[in-house]
Amino acid sequence: MAGASGGALAAQTSAAGAFGFVGAGYMTPSRIQDELSLARAQLLLSDEDPLPIGVGYLAWQLEKDPPSGVDLLDVSLSNRVQAIWLAFGNSIGRWIEYIRSYDARSGRERGRKTLIFVQVSSVKEALIAIQDWKVDVLVAQGSESGGHGYSATLPLLTLVPSILAVLPRDGPPLLAAGGLSTGGHVAALLVLGVSGVVLGTRFLVTEESCYNEVQKKVLVMASGNDTVRTTAFDRARGTLDWPEGVDGRAIYNKTVADVDGGVDIKTVRENFNKATQDRDPDRMLVWAGTGVDLVTEIQTAQDVVREIVADMMKHLSFVSTLIAT
Repeated sequence: MAGASGGALAAQTSAAGAFGFVGAGYMTPSRIQDELSLARAQLLLSDEDPLPIGVGYLAWQLEKDPPSGVDLLDVSLSNRVQAIWLAFGNSIGRWIEYIRSYDARSGRERGRKTLIFVQVSSVKEALIAIQDWKVDVLVAQGSESGGHGYSATLPLLTLVPSILAVLPRDGPPLLAAGGLSTGGHVAALLVLGVSGVVLGTRFLVTEESCYNEVQKKVLVMASGNDTVRTTAFDRARGTLDWPEGVDGRAIYNKTVADVDGGVDIKTVRENFNKATQDRDPDRMLVWAGTGVDLVTEIQTAQDVVREIVADMMKHLSFVSTLIAT
């Protein structure tokens, strides 16, 4: 959720009993610090207190300039965040080693280690994360996810059972991500066997989200059929350093139509930049998963968490009646 999940959203999500992440994305170390300070203030924590949120990093961003990558990670680690999320890189194992060595050097007491979440899109990636990296939490991202993902990824209801089939009994918890918006979605995945789920698009449309009001309105008005997997927005923004095979799911608009229609990329970028400045929904970027059709109003993050939990319990109760019958 780069560009959307800052300190306020992460803090309020965790305060409600879920677990919030700051999406570091393209942030500088000083910007990450600002967001973590905001989260700490909202949670009424001192500078010495552990911070019960996570920070998500694009591993390829760390890999572009490793010394700068270390600086980016150090900001979160020095703030004693509870977790680091890594995705989309060719040397993720290197950063996992660094995080663990940082914990060892800093003398964190037993049980206070930084949890490492790694996002995967295939059984092969999952096995590497489990066997080689010994990750703490595994996140399976299906093709329904909003934002970036591998274009060849399987749908979530196929990917999750495939990973569960090879997951050792003493393996890490498996979380599911992709197109999930409701408590019914959460219940369905829990019944399937995951330990938890990750929701993105639902939290884009919260008061604490860094998305602007135009983007939020686009999401509230959108249907699931309005999303498309594309590289158009990365081409328009010039963010083309993603690993091979990665594209992004967003709301289809004139920027995508222009790229698909062969419009000169310079013109595409000029139109896109102007639309971003003017907040023109016809060309600006709005990431969204396939579950956007079920996102119908702007709420606080805490209200979203409470609503999802209530809906989840209703569906799980129904499942229990089926078992009893």
